[in-house]
Amino acid sequence: MQSTQELLTIALLYFTSFFSLINPLGSMPVFLTMTAKLSKTQQKKTAIKAVFTAFVTLLIFAFAGQMMFNFFGISVNSFRIVGGIIFFVMGYDMLNARFSSFKSIPEENVKEYVEDISITPLGIPMIAGPGAITNAIVLMEDSDSFSLKIILIGIIVLTMLLTLLIYLGGTKITNFLGETGNKVMLKLMGLIVMVIAVEFFFAGLKPIIQEILTRS
Repeated sequence: MQSTQELLTIALLYFTSFFSLINPLGSMPVFLTMTAKLSKTQQKKTAIKAVFTAFVTLLIFAFAGQMMFNFFGISVNSFRIVGGIIFFVMGYDMLNARFSSFKSIPEENVKEYVEDISITPLGIPMIAGPGAITNAIVLMEDSDSFSLKIILIGIIVLTMLLTLLIYLGGTKITNFLGETGNKVMLKLMGLIVMVIAVEFFFAGLKPIIQEILTRS
């Protein structure tokens, strides 16, 4: 049985790994640009739904991720490739400032937009990305006691709450930048997201190609 100091050390390691992989400070500008034209209430709803989606996803994969991957015959590398494709399309739209086009769409379509982006790409794979999902699976398998599993779940909750607070606090930046500033940030972040997409894609593709070459 671990001592209190050991449990605190493990909890810190869990938190550091999740916070680094989810990187809410890095994804906050993307959230801001995608919700720049929304009202404060809609921005808040989007942030809450995105974080809740990511939280549920991480819990599901933490408890049943490895079993699901084995059952469907998929790998984390395949997940990275799909995530890369989603990121690339999203980045391309941002680079062309297409997210601002919904300004003239009726209210019911704005609600649909909020529902869409809060699940994908914000909830998955931006917050609950391949790295965070893999981390949840591995750490749950390594947590060989009930107390460690509780700590892991608690750390996931803490990280999600911090992500939500960072997203909600970042809306002040949108108001400060104004319409022109938001458009500039939208295009800049679109370019960055496309670069991230390429990294995701090839990070997943490289091991698969190496495995194919090894087998042949």
